[in-house]
Amino acid sequence: MRSADTAVDAEDVRRAVALAVGTLKGADPEAWEAKAGTLEWTCWETVEHLADDLFTYAARFGLAKPPTSGLLPFRTRSERSGGPDGVIFVERGPDGPDGLLTVVEACGGLLVSVLRTAPPTTVAHHVFGPSDPEGFAAMAVVEILVHLHDVAEALNLEWSPPGELCARVLRRLFPHVTVGSDAWETLLWATGRIALPDRPRLTEWRWYGTRGA
Repeated sequence: MRSADTAVDAEDVRRAVALAVGTLKGADPEAWEAKAGTLEWTCWETVEHLADDLFTYAARFGLAKPPTSGLLPFRTRSERSGGPDGVIFVERGPDGPDGLLTVVEACGGLLVSVLRTAPPTTVAHHVFGPSDPEGFAAMAVVEILVHLHDVAEALNLEWSPPGELCARVLRRLFPHVTVGSDAWETLLWATGRIALPDRPRLTEWRWYGTRGA
């Protein structure tokens, strides 16, 4: 049993989604086609991908018996060559970026709801290894925090998530990483976003969601 001050749970996902949506509401609506950080995706595509992650994580735990050896058979596609594959795409209609953020919030809400009710011993498939609800909560938080970094760079927004939240997801998913004095910078380093004075930038990285990995 993990102590309350180190565990990652549905409330952390809810908090991260709220912080992300609140930050992105301040973005220039004309800037969403810019490339997101070092990704080959646009800011719009990156946030769609984030919504897709939240939705597909939720779908796993919506089942009485989640899959442990493969993904759900959704039909995935990409809207353009080089864009992210997914099942969630947002209409670029009159709502513009507000509609995109509504979808992110909705997908985040689905994940929060299923994580709150899933038995803690439940295990579901992930490409980095099967994981439990806490592991998927931590994965969702990392996706939110790191992709907001990618997008915020391009949209000229300030994004600095809570250090204690960064530290907890690092402990859960990156047990091989020594957490430095700035947990947010450590998370960015661990996900290949930045170099640190004593650590060159990673060209390959992964997390370890499987308990005991």
